[in-house]
Amino acid sequence: MIYWSLYYNFFKIGLFALGGGLATIPFLQELGKRTGWITDQQLLDAIAIAESTPGPVGINIATFIGFNIEGIPGSLIAVGGLVTPSVILIIIIAHFFTKFSHNQYVKDAFYGIRPVVAGIICAAGLELSHKVFFIQPTVLYVLSRMFLCVCAYLAIIKYKKHPIVYILGGAIFGILLKL
Repeated sequence: MIYWSLYYNFFKIGLFALGGGLATIPFLQELGKRTGWITDQQLLDAIAIAESTPGPVGINIATFIGFNIEGIPGSLIAVGGLVTPSVILIIIIAHFFTKFSHNQYVKDAFYGIRPVVAGIICAAGLELSHKVFFIQPTVLYVLSRMFLCVCAYLAIIKYKKHPIVYILGGAIFGILLKL
């Protein structure tokens, strides 16, 4: 029964998470709240790990959650559920793409979908950032985390390095801050 539940829940996430792996975050938050399979803190950790390892973020997170629930079979089932809708959709799109790619309705639909996906990702990011910044209610703690966030953002914009560089920098900063 747990295998079906894993597959079904990740199938639903894969079905509605337009916009890539980060777009799965709000769905994963809801899944964690509903099933208890992952806490917000575990999700934050999974995102950090998924961003710093090779492969798509959504698949890495599905692997992490599936493994925590049912080991290797759970990982395979969660990933299978997550990618099934995309595989079906890509097969359908590939079949019809040349026929409809210049259709104004299709272009208009994507014109509306893109900002909505960005908004969904932002909402999830804001909810998770609250948990990052306000774990300890001291002013120094909050300011140091916000400073690190701003520095990371500016470095990403300016230097455009792989996310692992910034994650490792954050780890070093965290260790130095606690010394």
